[in-house]
Amino acid sequence: MTIDIRGYAAHSATTPLTPYRFERRDPRADDVVIDILYCGVCHSDLHTARNEWHGTKYPVVPGHEMIGKVSAVGSKVSKFKVGDMVGVGCMVDSCQHCTACDRGLEQYCVEGATFSYGSKDRQDGRMTYGGYSERIVVSDKFVLSISDKLDPKSAAPLLCAGITTWSPLRHWNIGKNSKVAVVGLGGLGHMGLKFAKALGAEVTLFTRSPSKEDEARRLGADHVVLSTDPEQMKAAAGRFDFILDTVPHQHDLNPYLATLKIDGVHVLVGLVEPIEPTVHAASIIFGRRSIAGSLIGGIAETQEMLDFCAEHGITCDVEMIDMQYINEAYERMLKSDVRYRFVIDLASLDKNPA
Repeated sequence: MTIDIRGYAAHSATTPLTPYRFERRDPRADDVVIDILYCGVCHSDLHTARNEWHGTKYPVVPGHEMIGKVSAVGSKVSKFKVGDMVGVGCMVDSCQHCTACDRGLEQYCVEGATFSYGSKDRQDGRMTYGGYSERIVVSDKFVLSISDKLDPKSAAPLLCAGITTWSPLRHWNIGKNSKVAVVGLGGLGHMGLKFAKALGAEVTLFTRSPSKEDEARRLGADHVVLSTDPEQMKAAAGRFDFILDTVPHQHDLNPYLATLKIDGVHVLVGLVEPIEPTVHAASIIFGRRSIAGSLIGGIAETQEMLDFCAEHGITCDVEMIDMQYINEAYERMLKSDVRYRFVIDLASLDKNPA
């Protein structure tokens, strides 16, 4: 038995997303069935839909920032009940037994995590389909509790944009007395500012646009440095303990490395491949500085992040859209014309049934 689902899918790299009907598996004993209410739109969705990472298998139903209500649970599920508000992020399974999984770092699963869309289900070999759809069936180990203190619409992007910035801040123990800089003010960058400030750090935004200063301060920045101004960059030399770099395309890391203190770390959360221009070894060696990377976050730390957000009233700044607007939203994303994340209202599927 399977569940017939309405959604939107890309069928090739060059065609728009269109209505699509597909099947979800019949729930297993440890599964949670979730009626999706809202799904954030991540730039990764666009990359995948257009095969920009050269691994997409079509048709693909994107979406990995899902918020919804539980409509059914399997016989072995005790943590969730019908009616609970829950979330599903970038992963829906992992091997559960490797060294990474044992540490609660399922995103680094040695055997490879099963992602919310475009992956093969570890048990039945079926392709996974994401949150641009009305319902999903997920193992209870990968379902997250959403507090009633959080607005579910603006909480949806926390499942990717939120955890992607939270995880490195926590891993490198950012808190009071930390001096943090965030590079880029987009879906990830604006969450980085909010989290770093809430954790007690002194926060600076690096930006190429002078017009973003007021917005950056609204989001938590104590300072704004114009990265295109050599004098401002020189004045920032040796200032920061930690740089959170959210820019998803190639850019010169050397000017930012010069602003790190001894033992400072520059963390990449955008997939920048290859890193060009070349990083100057002297920038690293003479300050014992590090360049590191971070990938989303594990399930336990994602729940920690959601609970922190509920306690501190933190959500993502969003623009709500209908499912039928997704192709226009992608074009606007390419122009950075969104503050700061699109979120799909899945009730809009009823306006144009697949």
